[in-house]
Amino acid sequence: MNLIDRVKNILLSPQKEWHVINNEPGNTAHITTSYILPLTLIGALAAFIGFGFLGVGIGVFKIAGVGWGIKGALGYAIRSILGVFLMAFIIDALAPNFGSEKNFDKSFQVAAYSATAGLVGGIFLIVPALSILALLASLYGLYLLYLGLPILKKTPADKAVSYFVVVLVVSIIVWVILYYIQNLLFYPRLQMMDID
Repeated sequence: MNLIDRVKNILLSPQKEWHVINNEPGNTAHITTSYILPLTLIGALAAFIGFGFLGVGIGVFKIAGVGWGIKGALGYAIRSILGVFLMAFIIDALAPNFGSEKNFDKSFQVAAYSATAGLVGGIFLIVPALSILALLASLYGLYLLYLGLPILKKTPADKAVSYFVVVLVVSIIVWVILYYIQNLLFYPRLQMMDID
């Protein structure tokens, strides 16, 4: 299936599309190169333009420049790609606790395709003031994750909700840590000198 059809189908008819995905072999390398990377590049390019040329207003100051654009694009790309892999590891590691199939390829499919809404929403980074819309688009990914987990991971119906909730909580913790590390690397805080 081509990229545009998969994006359209997973966003507009996810229940049906998860069953189609379930019948496909989960090839992590292929999904990464043909699906995750192209969608990530859209958001990274938007972040570069938005932070590099339009800038972000902080109080009365406006921060913009190519350096900020590169940092924004790199941060977005690293967070997006690493986030999908981390989500797949979390899904797979927790699977046996909820009577689900331990299969990294299927876990990666769930992580990759449930990230679609957030990755497509990355286009809103082209106008930094609209970046909240990218976050809201990501919330739809939670619904996609909720639908996809039991289908691809063969989760028993009585454990599907708890599996989803635990994956969500662990993922949020990992995302906060990832975001913190990114800020330390790309936007180190100014150190104040101690005066004795």
